[in-house]
Amino acid sequence: MFTGIVEELGEVKYLTVAGGDKSIDAGGDSAVIAVRGPVVTSDARHGDSISVNGVCLTVIDNVDGVFTADVMGESLRRSSLGALRPGSPVNLERAATVGSRLGGHLVQGHVDGVARIVGREPAAEWEVLRFSLPAELSRYVVEKGSITVDGVSLTVMAVDADSFSVGLIPTTLKLTVLGAKAIGDPVNLEVDVIAKYVEKMIGDRHVG
Repeated sequence: MFTGIVEELGEVKYLTVAGGDKSIDAGGDSAVIAVRGPVVTSDARHGDSISVNGVCLTVIDNVDGVFTADVMGESLRRSSLGALRPGSPVNLERAATVGSRLGGHLVQGHVDGVARIVGREPAAEWEVLRFSLPAELSRYVVEKGSITVDGVSLTVMAVDADSFSVGLIPTTLKLTVLGAKAIGDPVNLEVDVIAKYVEKMIGDRHVG
């Protein structure tokens, strides 16, 4: 479990297909990623969870500030991790601990889908970003609700049938990958898990 408060910008060292000669682009079934992140690796051990652009990954090795993790085919299909290349910056966050402050909202690190940046509107002290909204996720996104974009906990400013917008303060622009992404770039989305549980409970009640 995470909070959506990015701890540092890491750097991808490599992303390779595990146990085969397929490329990621050709639909490899799994991959191994190596990421440099001095902060998140300072106390990371084998089996710990680290969020990489909003995807929960399990540490399999940690050497000199670089951790490696397996990326399953499901994660490659549902997220934008397969588009990463050596040198790509990534948002990193260690799993929350019992008693830690919940600065964002409850984030599982289970990506629901990929969106794209469709607009950027800079202002004096902040910036408004608009993202496409996959049809299957639109019912979970509401104005003033929470959403996770590339692992960053954000508040929805506005939403319509096929897009939503958020406001980014200077700190978020500077310390996360969202500050440098361009129109058309992909981002990972995780909707608020509470909305999904509410939908399930209401649906079960109607069926019963």
